[in-house]
Amino acid sequence: MPVAQAFVTELMRTISRRSNALITFAIFMAVAIVSGLSGGAARAEITLVFGTYAADKPSAIVRQFRPFLTFLENRMELLLEEEVTIGLRISKDYEESIEDLALGRVDFARFGPASYVHAMERNPQISIIAMESKQGEKRFKGIIAVHKDSDIEQIEDLAGLTFAFGDELSTIGRYLSQTYLLDAGISASDLHDFEYLGRHDLVGEAIGAGKFSAGALKESTFKQLVAKGVPIKALVSFDNVTKPWLARADLNERVLEVMKEIMLSSRNEEMVKRVAKNGFLAGEDRDYDFVRQAMTRSRDF
Repeated sequence: MPVAQAFVTELMRTISRRSNALITFAIFMAVAIVSGLSGGAARAEITLVFGTYAADKPSAIVRQFRPFLTFLENRMELLLEEEVTIGLRISKDYEESIEDLALGRVDFARFGPASYVHAMERNPQISIIAMESKQGEKRFKGIIAVHKDSDIEQIEDLAGLTFAFGDELSTIGRYLSQTYLLDAGISASDLHDFEYLGRHDLVGEAIGAGKFSAGALKESTFKQLVAKGVPIKALVSFDNVTKPWLARADLNERVLEVMKEIMLSSRNEEMVKRVAKNGFLAGEDRDYDFVRQAMTRSRDF
């Protein structure tokens, strides 16, 4: 007879001679004890929150990241031998998302390069989990786009016209595009008008609707909008550094190392492709010096 079962049998024999109140209490205790003896210790649970900002429509961000986060949960459970739950927090803008990571309101996050630089300024203990790969490289393209029927042929032609930027903290949507304009001899005073529209898709749609002569957006969003029939074309492209995935300052070291192991694995599963088409690469802070220089240069805009 198993130990737990024998214990209960003996306990019931003992309490049969006691009052009803004692019987009730004893049965309760027996059930509790047997549960502990037969079920063993409950598995610990690790609860994490992943953060990002609404650079595109929030619904599109959920579709993009939720499958990968579920995949990450499952792989982490296998390696950690603990239950893992990952929640998703989409901040309304870049500033809020930076604060979330710097203050530890989220455990890990995917940022643009400029947001990473700002976050590091606020909390230098933030660490890089991995960088997204672009065909094995750490660079990809930003686009300055114009209307499909525009007669604008070169960047210098934008003097005296209107321009749509993205978020005021966006790497492509502000810092790199403003640096590109400055290198072409165009500053804010040389434009007829400009605005910050927040999201990359809003920039492309505004150009297609004829509200602005040109604007800056990331290449992937540009291609998606063209595929949807938005009438825009690329005027120029420029280099950007791929996005880093970051961990809050005091994230458990074991959890951090397992996340790195999974994301840097040579196996490029389908779920990984949804957020990083070519997988991930190991990253260092110095990879973003290129962006720091552009952020400093854009102050002259």
